[in-house]
Amino acid sequence: MLEPSATSLIPIIITLSLSLYTRNVIIGLFSGVFVGVLMLNGPSPLTGLSTMVSNHIVPELTDSYNAGVLVLLAFIGGFVALVEQSGGGAAFAKSINDWVKTRVQAQLAAWVGGIAIFFSDLGTPLIIGPVFRPLTDRLKISRQKLAYIIDSTSSPVAILIPFIGWGVYIMSLMSQEFAALDMDENEFSAFIRTIPFQFYAWLAVVLVPLLTLLRLDFGPMAEVEAAALKEDTKAVTSMSSEQKENAVIAFTHPNAKPILVWAPLCLLAIVLCIILVPQGFPTQQVSGSAFRAGLSTAYFSAATLLIILMAGLKVRSILQSIDIYLKGMAGMTLVAVTLLLAWALSDVGRELGAASYIAAVAQASLPFWLLPAIVFVLSAIISFATGSSWGTFAIMFPLVIPTAIIIGAPLYVCMGAVLSGGLFGDHSSPISETTILSSIGANCSQLEHFRTQLPYALFNGIISIIAFLIAGLTGANLIIIGALLLQATLLIVLAKRKLKWVTTDLAN
Repeated sequence: MLEPSATSLIPIIITLSLSLYTRNVIIGLFSGVFVGVLMLNGPSPLTGLSTMVSNHIVPELTDSYNAGVLVLLAFIGGFVALVEQSGGGAAFAKSINDWVKTRVQAQLAAWVGGIAIFFSDLGTPLIIGPVFRPLTDRLKISRQKLAYIIDSTSSPVAILIPFIGWGVYIMSLMSQEFAALDMDENEFSAFIRTIPFQFYAWLAVVLVPLLTLLRLDFGPMAEVEAAALKEDTKAVTSMSSEQKENAVIAFTHPNAKPILVWAPLCLLAIVLCIILVPQGFPTQQVSGSAFRAGLSTAYFSAATLLIILMAGLKVRSILQSIDIYLKGMAGMTLVAVTLLLAWALSDVGRELGAASYIAAVAQASLPFWLLPAIVFVLSAIISFATGSSWGTFAIMFPLVIPTAIIIGAPLYVCMGAVLSGGLFGDHSSPISETTILSSIGANCSQLEHFRTQLPYALFNGIISIIAFLIAGLTGANLIIIGALLLQATLLIVLAKRKLKWVTTDLAN
């Protein structure tokens, strides 16, 4: 490793700059790795590219842990594609509609439905949105409110689950840094310990039922909801013509049943328990390789059952299902490339001493308890500008984990800050994929969804900063309860003031 200096940050700066400029994290990561290799091995571009592939890309690809992660992601991609194209999600959501009679019930039903489709953050808007849209229109709930609900039950739910694509991706980034620092830390255990500090995710998920039960809205959402109740069609904006052309319609089939969702997921859980429980899971630590092997087997078993069920219900033939499964596996290519480049950038940055330099500067000028809040804000800025929470994780983890250890900041709080900040920025960004898909699923304009959701995201973001300031000092898991209580208290106060204003207006 070279002597740490400010120049060691050049690859990171280039990665950030190009990611922000192009809004493409892969371009930024590739350029950052390439520049870092040139700094280590000389200015020859051809030699640098060859060295980059042979010394940084291929070793990461052939590493047994990394290869296991990529294989697992392929299995997950195939299974998710099958579920999304089975019609089971739409059938499940429609079954909820049978007992929905009021506006409150409709919003809670959409919230429950979104959580139930936890295995696919991008599938949630395209399954729940089209199914609930006729119901919410009938009950005079604005399209913007529906878009907000499905956006709040997509990535904020997925980021909390360790055994789907989000969890596997995050744990692979954690493991890379643990191995580089020679830490005796299991990435699954680390992920679980980080969950209580994912403040923004919890706040985003819980805010929806709180607003619904309190019958409260604020900011632009209050205006569009009031207009929707008055049936003001101008307030219920639809998609642009370009959005309509690019819209993806959720697959439905008259023979599809909810069993196409819950049966494969139950089998997945059963197979995973059969494989891991004898090894002590969940009370004892299970090796990462055993966990990945168990998950791969469980996902393949669940996909096999789903293929058989679809054939039995005459929803899709076996050959059609296999084709969808293979396309789903291929669809994880960009995720795999992002991971490979993130691993390579971490390797190059370590050789240049980037993390050591940042840690030294932080140790000299930054109180340890302030690091989580700063990490949250920086991660949010990067994610907001790029529209990519996953890209933000890839950039921030190699810098934050070593820094937290060196300056003595609470590690799990800092990792939770990366995840919460990345999610907050993504949830607030008008260019993020979930923002776009949520507006498509709800059939409202992307700008309207961004405009009406932003105050809610900022509300949760401010509470998250307060929570990270306290967590930086204490590292206590129970801070999440305090954050949720603060959220509920503030909303109750707002609801009472709103009621008072309405009563005063009526009296006048």
